[in-house]
Amino acid sequence: MKLLALIIMGLFTFGNSLSAQTAEGNKKILVAYFSCTGTTEKVAEAIANESGGKLYKITPVEAYTSADLDWQNKKSRSSVEMADEKSRPALGGEAINLKDYDVVFLGYPIWWDVCPRPVNTFLEKYDFTGKTVIPFATSGGSSITNSVRQFKKLYPKIKWGEGRLFNSGAKQAENWSKQIIEKL
Repeated sequence: MKLLALIIMGLFTFGNSLSAQTAEGNKKILVAYFSCTGTTEKVAEAIANESGGKLYKITPVEAYTSADLDWQNKKSRSSVEMADEKSRPALGGEAINLKDYDVVFLGYPIWWDVCPRPVNTFLEKYDFTGKTVIPFATSGGSSITNSVRQFKKLYPKIKWGEGRLFNSGAKQAENWSKQIIEKL
C-alpha cells in the first residue's frame, strides 16, 4: 500500500513538473519598439518572427521628421527632448494590454547614450509587474550599457533581462532572440 502511495505521489509530482515546463515554454511575447528610420524596426521584426511574438510599434502622437532628428542642431526636437530628462512625448497608436504578455522585448535606437524619451513614456504608461523586459538597441557608435543602467535606475520594479546592441543586422537578432527564448 505504501509503495502504491509512493508511486502515485511520484507520478503526481512528475506530472506537475511537466506542466510547469510546458507553461515555461509557452511564454507570451511582445516585441515593442521605437524606430524613426527603420533600422530598429528591422531588428524588431526579426525578433518577432523568430519568437512568434506580437510586434508593437511605440508611436509618438507627433511623428519625427528628419529635421527633428538632427542631433547636431541643439534646437531640433530630439535634441531638446533629450536635454530634458523629464521630457515624455505623448504617445499615439493603438493601446496594448500588457496582461496578455509574459515577456517584452523592448527595442530602440540609442540617442545621447540612452533610450529616446518616447520609450520612457511607454515604460511609464503601462504596468510591467510580473513581466520580464529584455532591451535591445541599435546605434551607429554607442553601446547599450548606459541605457540599460538608466532603465534599472529609473524603473527598479521592472524585471530586466540582459540587453543586446545590434548593428550587424536582423540575422544576428534572430539568433540572439532564439537563445533568449530557450532560456525563459
